[in-house]
Amino acid sequence: MINHGLQWLGTAALISMYIVMSFFPERYPLNILLGLLGGLCYFAWSYRVANKPQMIVNFAGIAVCAAGLFRYFD
Repeated sequence: MINHGLQWLGTAALISMYIVMSFFPERYPLNILLGLLGGLCYFAWSYRVANKPQMIVNFAGIAVCAAGLFRYFD
């Protein structure tokens, strides 16, 4: 049940990120925060199911989002 919830929360966060990025670019950095939330959810899921390639992809996404937030607030 937890894995299912993590996947759906990650999906909702990433779809929301794409909506904000496409239709509300003035809401920056909300899109980065939503992408970070989605990446964290999918990373947690991939860790729980031991899907190492997916963990690497999600870790890279989290790192990019974190760097973007750092750049925005710097």
